[in-house]
Amino acid sequence: MKKYLLRRYLLFLVSIFINTVGIAAITRALLGTSPITSVNYVLSLFTPLTMGQWTILVNLLFTVIELPLMGRDFLRADLRAYLSQIPITLCFGMFIDCSMAMLSWVQPATYAVQLATLAAGCGVLALGIALEVKANVAMLAGEYLVKVLARRLRFDFGYVKLCFDVSLVLLACLMSWLALSRIDGVREGTVVAAVVVGPVIHAVSPWLRILDRWLGRQPAPAAAAPSGVAPVVTIAREYGSGGLQLARRLAADLGLPLYDRQFITLAAQESGLTEAYVRANEQSIPSLWLKSILAHGVRPEDGLSPDDALYIAESRVVERLAAQGPCVIVGRLADFVLRGRPNTVRVFCCADFASECRRCAEEYGVAAEAAPAEVRRVNRARIAHYEYYTGEKWGDPHRYDLTINTGIVGMEEAAALVRGLYAAARARAAG
Repeated sequence: MKKYLLRRYLLFLVSIFINTVGIAAITRALLGTSPITSVNYVLSLFTPLTMGQWTILVNLLFTVIELPLMGRDFLRADLRAYLSQIPITLCFGMFIDCSMAMLSWVQPATYAVQLATLAAGCGVLALGIALEVKANVAMLAGEYLVKVLARRLRFDFGYVKLCFDVSLVLLACLMSWLALSRIDGVREGTVVAAVVVGPVIHAVSPWLRILDRWLGRQPAPAAAAPSGVAPVVTIAREYGSGGLQLARRLAADLGLPLYDRQFITLAAQESGLTEAYVRANEQSIPSLWLKSILAHGVRPEDGLSPDDALYIAESRVVERLAAQGPCVIVGRLADFVLRGRPNTVRVFCCADFASECRRCAEEYGVAAEAAPAEVRRVNRARIAHYEYYTGEKWGDPHRYDLTINTGIVGMEEAAALVRGLYAAARARAAG
């Protein structure tokens, strides 16, 4: 609807202003400016133009550079987004000068106050970028140029963005050295901003769901009295809780297909990745911190990393298997992927730490002395993977139909509980 589109543009405009307040605070900390404005700030130090004015000129230059890189078909398909960079650039530059003037009173006298100012600026900048992504109607020229480069080079958006920011910082250092005979505007604060902002965006983004209804993105509720949809059992589990053993017992008792390791082949076929890559990387991310840094400000259409492509591929496999008929699915964020699907029985298996370590040693073949570290490592990876891709808390009992502590409840009793829920789901499906 038109009113929701207007609201998204309004949110985008507000987010740009918040971005500039964050940039101004980082700059006023006197520990270097943010990577994206480093060149503009250095240019303002030895020319009559302000940081905001240079921001306008540099970003307009970006739009000119984009033209030969886009190609006619890309430009025609994305003409509105391309042209919108011009008014956005003008607003961005004016907002920077306004924010710098607004924070002119910020003159930290000690290093501790400088660090506090820097931290506040990073937090504000992260909030602004998170809101910008939430609005998802336009892009700043620097971000759009990265999108064009990533598409042209067929590289992951996150890595192209990282290389782009590093290039700007190096260029700023070179210009400062040549013009001022010293490095100005690039200091430890520049590095901190580059490293900290991404993870902060990741932390605050889930809280912005409160804007979904206002933006017209409230998901439709699931059917209250569903029928005809085949029941599916999803089992999420802590490592060492016996979730896979429970899934095998259920599949045998109910006569249902079980999907666990089969996902390696199916996800490889869906994504085009190798089975070796899927086996090594599914349900984990190499580094939540690095992932957040590379992905900050990334929208789904900007480009997918192999990890993101794997997540999407496995999600599609989950949806396809659920559509084929009743089954038991282990892990793969299936409870989240099928969150709006009726007649889905969502189970979470957990246990006390000692029980998990004992099962890890006795049933999984891990040395007893290594079991505690292995349980912690795998569970940390599962938490990071789940919460990064879903924005929800892993293991939250409100997200499941049944949470079972297998350190107390035996496997047979646990299977009986799930069979009862499955029978009820099957009765609903039968109408």
